[in-house]
Amino acid sequence: MRICLVKTSSMGDVIHTLPALTDAQKALPNLQVDWVVEENFAEIPTWHSAVKRVIPIAIRRWRKQLLQRNTWLEWQVYRQLLQQNQYDAVIDAQGLVKSAWFAVRLAQGIKHGYDKQSAREPLAALFYDKHYAIDYQQHAVERIRQLFAQVLGYRLPKQQGDYGIAQHFAVQQSVPPYVLLIHATTRADKHWCNQEWKKLAQNLTALGFAVHLPWGNEKEKHTAEWIAQGIENAVVLPKMSLTTLAQQIANAKAVVSVDTGLAHLSAALDKPNLTLYCATNPELIGTYGKNQYHLQAPTMAQISAEKVMEYLRPVL
Repeated sequence: MRICLVKTSSMGDVIHTLPALTDAQKALPNLQVDWVVEENFAEIPTWHSAVKRVIPIAIRRWRKQLLQRNTWLEWQVYRQLLQQNQYDAVIDAQGLVKSAWFAVRLAQGIKHGYDKQSAREPLAALFYDKHYAIDYQQHAVERIRQLFAQVLGYRLPKQQGDYGIAQHFAVQQSVPPYVLLIHATTRADKHWCNQEWKKLAQNLTALGFAVHLPWGNEKEKHTAEWIAQGIENAVVLPKMSLTTLAQQIANAKAVVSVDTGLAHLSAALDKPNLTLYCATNPELIGTYGKNQYHLQAPTMAQISAEKVMEYLRPVL
């Protein structure tokens, strides 16, 4: 069976789709998946063995360059790739008008998606041939698992979902122990105070752990450098691809993160991970899986480094 999966963004949403693929692969051993995903996250589907082809889409970039000839050439290449195969099922796990219009509408095969009460944007349901009612008041991972089970006709496993990618990243036992501090996020209300990150780094290095600080842009790099300043065992990492960063996560003793895509990547790798929350409900879209811990407060300013250490000590 060959299916086309549409789940384009964001990083966390893409990662949340992986357990459904693992379920489907176990139920349908001949499953082959082509995955339409935003170009920035195109590495992620390649880590799952059910995915045979990744079809990158670049809506975020194209809409900023609509008048450029190269944009339309890239669109034609994308459309040709998407329409090369007749699929047994086209599954929109995104539930947005954007994903339905730019991907589901063009793919060849019976189109499946959430019904108008279940989709994030009800108008997206107009593009599907078959519709499924999936309760919104549950974790996003479970919603997608249920969607896949109903579309592909297998019994949903009762056990917790398995992302199916941890084995892709070998753990190096000889690496000195370190804790990865994922401090960067796009929303201001999800940021944790830099001074508290620094206190946490000092507490961890006092216990004999190194701390590693990733970053994605110059502003985040400056923050990482400020946190690391004066701390001997604090390492500001070089800029990394998602695959290289995933390997960095896989080798960490533990992770402390704010609510961001890399927190979900840590969960997908079964890595002990304490995620700090205030703006979102972790029961619905928090980190999901083994070894996941949530520390929630009304505001991020109410979370202290000392409180984080209380949670971390048993893990470490």
